[in-house]
Amino acid sequence: MSTRSTFNLLFWVNTSRIKNKEVSLYARITVDGKRANISLQRRVPLSNWDSNKGKAKGSKREAKALNKYLDQVRAKIYQSYEDLISEDKLITAQLIKSRFLGEDRNFKTFLELFEYHNEVSKEKLTSHTLRHYKVTQGYLKKYLDIKLATTDIRLSELSYGFIVDFEYFIKSYQPEDHQRKMSHNTAMKHLQRLRKMVTMAYHMEWMEKDPFVRFKTSFENKRREYLSETELRSLETFNSKVDRLNLVRDLFLFSCYTGISFIDIHDLTTGQIMLGIDGNVWVISERQKTSTSIRVPLLPKAKALIENYKEHPRVMNSGGVFPKISNQKVNSYLKEIADLCKINKNLTFHIARHTFATTITLSNGVPIETVSKLLGHTKIATTQIYARVLDQKVSEDMGKLKKILSQ
Repeated sequence: MSTRSTFNLLFWVNTSRIKNKEVSLYARITVDGKRANISLQRRVPLSNWDSNKGKAKGSKREAKALNKYLDQVRAKIYQSYEDLISEDKLITAQLIKSRFLGEDRNFKTFLELFEYHNEVSKEKLTSHTLRHYKVTQGYLKKYLDIKLATTDIRLSELSYGFIVDFEYFIKSYQPEDHQRKMSHNTAMKHLQRLRKMVTMAYHMEWMEKDPFVRFKTSFENKRREYLSETELRSLETFNSKVDRLNLVRDLFLFSCYTGISFIDIHDLTTGQIMLGIDGNVWVISERQKTSTSIRVPLLPKAKALIENYKEHPRVMNSGGVFPKISNQKVNSYLKEIADLCKINKNLTFHIARHTFATTITLSNGVPIETVSKLLGHTKIATTQIYARVLDQKVSEDMGKLKKILSQ
């Protein structure tokens, strides 16, 4: 794991806190530009300190004793650095400090937790869910780098304050490839994943206390966006000279007609398109996110989309149903399509699934129990959110009617 890093050590005094003309003495470890300070529990008269040489001035007994002590500290810190290298451990200023202080023995670090969690979760979590954990871990690494100026810390350093600061960090952090900052609910999802990893560490007795004990995750109830019939027709009639936009339109529409998520459409194979119990064509598969079954009879428009791509050069002999495209690109192209279709909504693939639940099924009298089954929901309460959305729409439409009739 370790690689040779730029390592430096110096001794310094804190001149901002002078007491009785004396100052506190510190060792500063620097690795790849990241610092860690160690209080040496020694004080020295400011007039007796040589800041250029990092040692006490003069030849008096006190100066000689202090300089001998500093030589011992220097040797021990360098030995800590060399030991970490020989043990093939990660090299950071904080970890060298921990080794010097004797605090790292039998202690696990954040990165070790990530590695262990991902390894033992391979068989339990879907690849889709595991990817989400790795995104959360990526944000934690950014937080360590940007806010704590290190690449790793011991799990024993986790605290309630760490969690609160991390929440603030991800809510205010804006990646270069994103148009907006992270929403509250997305931040809560990252904190939920962090909590599960920390709970694992706590149960493994890698931590003496759980820093999440007093922390509560809370989610905002947001109205779920979906496309109206008019907006859906606008998409259906949209045609571009750019092939990638037409492909993204068709993938989105297929989700609108089936309720299948992007990742499951992306992985859909011809072997999962088969005759169902009624003799009609169904999609029979498994949801990556939850491992629940997908059993959806295909509407004529969905079947037509599959037929359109049967002889596509990127589909033939691939075993797939549609050409492959990344999720990041899809949502970017959807925004472009929304602008061209004059759809004033933040068009994402989630909206397609919401459209299937509302405009395609519930609005046309499909029972909520059937819709729940089609969406792969394990709880009917999840599907009832869409029914409440429709009630809200009825209320808004009746409100508009009242205004017209009162004129």
